[in-house]
Amino acid sequence: MSTTPARVAIITGGSRGIGRQTAGRLAADGFAIVVNYAHNEAEAQAAVDAVTDAGGQAISVRADVADETEVAALFDAAEEAYGGVDVVVNAAGQMSLSPIADFDLDAFDRMLRTNVRGTFVVNQQAARRVRGGGAIINFSTSQVGLLFPSYGGYAASKGAVEAITRILAREMRGRDVSVNAVAPGPTATALFFNGKDEETIARFAAQPPLERLGTPEDIAEVVAFLAGPGHWVNGQVVRANGGVI
Repeated sequence: MSTTPARVAIITGGSRGIGRQTAGRLAADGFAIVVNYAHNEAEAQAAVDAVTDAGGQAISVRADVADETEVAALFDAAEEAYGGVDVVVNAAGQMSLSPIADFDLDAFDRMLRTNVRGTFVVNQQAARRVRGGGAIINFSTSQVGLLFPSYGGYAASKGAVEAITRILAREMRGRDVSVNAVAPGPTATALFFNGKDEETIARFAAQPPLERLGTPEDIAEVVAFLAGPGHWVNGQVVRANGGVI
């Protein structure tokens, strides 16, 4: 039987992209990992296997982040498996791009359900359950500041995430729990590449002074800092974008 881990992290959207990279990074720091996924059980299991093959502890739990009953069960599963929750990384998200005049409102509503309601529901459970010394880490986007055309709906949803983050940080007074958001710039994930041609990708890569796209590893390092030695950083939005703004 495995020993009880010192610290436990729930990662929503942990089956792929930045969430999956974060799972491996926090596991390397000694966290037991709860990989949350919405649909792709095989990808979630692959994320778990990557952690356990490296000698860590991990389980996967399916939950729709916007469903309060399923999210409560996600936290229950983490507590049952590992005894508590210390860090919540809310990496689940959707991105739909279109000029505001042409935006499909059904797509807009689906995006808001995951990005805004999902963040709110996950943060609500995290606020009730994360142990002292822990951290809640949400995901925004540097597009809140960049304001590129076609990102209106997505940036609006992530602006709400930033407001939730900053207010919750203040509501957690006296709990010794930090609450921050990471706001990546263009990052080499399937979510970013979807629907973009090579010219568009090259244009995004040229924008930062570091002259490349970010990587999931870059973002996972920021999350690991906020989950560990960066505990004094609180109520902030960290623009992890290579200096593009």
